[in-house]
Amino acid sequence: MQADRRTLLWVFAINAGFFVAESLAGWLARSMGLVADGLDMLADAFVYGLALAAIGKAAGHKRRVAHISGYIQLGLAVLGFGEVLRRAISGEAMPEPWTMVVVSLFALAGNLACLYLLRKAKNGEAHMQASWIFTTTDAQVNVGVMVAAGLVAFTGSRWPDLLIGTLVFGLVLRGAWRILKL
Repeated sequence: MQADRRTLLWVFAINAGFFVAESLAGWLARSMGLVADGLDMLADAFVYGLALAAIGKAAGHKRRVAHISGYIQLGLAVLGFGEVLRRAISGEAMPEPWTMVVVSLFALAGNLACLYLLRKAKNGEAHMQASWIFTTTDAQVNVGVMVAAGLVAFTGSRWPDLLIGTLVFGLVLRGAWRILKL
């Protein structure tokens, strides 16, 4: 129980920090991919906070916390799809690919650190399984944002960034569904 608490505190802090860094960098670089990943980190930080509150509680309470986490992710996905659509229609400027790559590399390192911390808990109780699922998805997203940055640089188009934003929210939606099925 104490090990879960310590692990969740660390992954909470990492995600909260990367929410700030990626959201700010995404806004400055005009990157939907970075903004999406930053918002996903915020949702994850909320989820880790809820998981912290579930430690030491009954199994039913832990399942409810996992389901609340899934609903948070579901809401984020819906809002995110709306923002991607808004940016596609409004004709936003092209994102800065180098910022996308550098920030995503750091975020990937943060997510890999979280996965290392969560490795023993991935087959544990529902709230810890949810934490593993979120972090695995985040690491995939980081790689996707780097690929999108390369495509933005190569094509001179903003569409790869909008596509990765859409894919990020699709992964968030898939993660929410997996958690809600726990």
